[in-house]
Amino acid sequence: MNKTFELLRKIQIHPLLWVVIALAVATAHFIELMMVLLIIFVHEMGHGAAASFFSWRIKKIALLPFGGVAEMDEHGNRPLKEELVVVLAGPLQHVWMMALAYLLFLAGMFPEKWHSLFMEYNLMILVFNLIPIWPLDGGKLLFLLLSMNTSFQEAHLRTLYGSIAVLLIFSAALLFIAPLTLNVWVIIGFLTFSLYFEWKQRRFTFMRFLMERHYGKQIDLRELKPINTSENEMVGHVLERFQRGCKHPIIVKRKNGKEMVLDENELLHAFFSEKLLTAKIGDLLYTY
Repeated sequence: MNKTFELLRKIQIHPLLWVVIALAVATAHFIELMMVLLIIFVHEMGHGAAASFFSWRIKKIALLPFGGVAEMDEHGNRPLKEELVVVLAGPLQHVWMMALAYLLFLAGMFPEKWHSLFMEYNLMILVFNLIPIWPLDGGKLLFLLLSMNTSFQEAHLRTLYGSIAVLLIFSAALLFIAPLTLNVWVIIGFLTFSLYFEWKQRRFTFMRFLMERHYGKQIDLRELKPINTSENEMVGHVLERFQRGCKHPIIVKRKNGKEMVLDENELLHAFFSEKLLTAKIGDLLYTY
């Protein structure tokens, strides 16, 4: 019960949403807007409830004039299975909402007009959220899929590149179908800004991933995945090969042919605590 109250306290309503509601009342579209907001609210609460179940740090659940967002204060070091559940928890809400709406319709408790609209809005929001564009749920699923076999930084960059490509195709299709529709321009603008911001913050995102791995809560990593390197490789370059969910023993091949093993925490400590930003792996062999 405490988690439920804490989750409800995270809800924030964007001031412009009240303007949109006022316009909906003035134009006799209040019921339609309330349907959309209810669907978005349940969708975002699905993300929030799953995150709360795993004791994630939830920053806010915001209802915006054009959608919603559940912001987490997590930086890529939670188990992939947990994150998969949190991401899918939003889209899954549409399944029971549509099933309930259909049962109410069969029972004669939901007029056909509103039932059809409710189902249409549900499907529209569900399909839209599954498009592989960051920061939609589809984009996050793409990031998780890429993270299974590639480093955090490479998976993040590939997700952004893929999102940009899909956004261009999606935008071209929308502008061809409905070029004069305001909602189309709002959606394209929102996705473009979100991708641009994420691209500008890509290095910061990577640093947060490493910092939490070093300073944050210790987590169970799913497998050992050695990283082979040489004495001359930069510490920063080795850190760029770190992968989510994996513990990395660093296998260093020395000039004399012998191999030495460094723990990943030694690299993180050297990079963040000792500020050895331009150090080579060989420098750490003599330090530790």
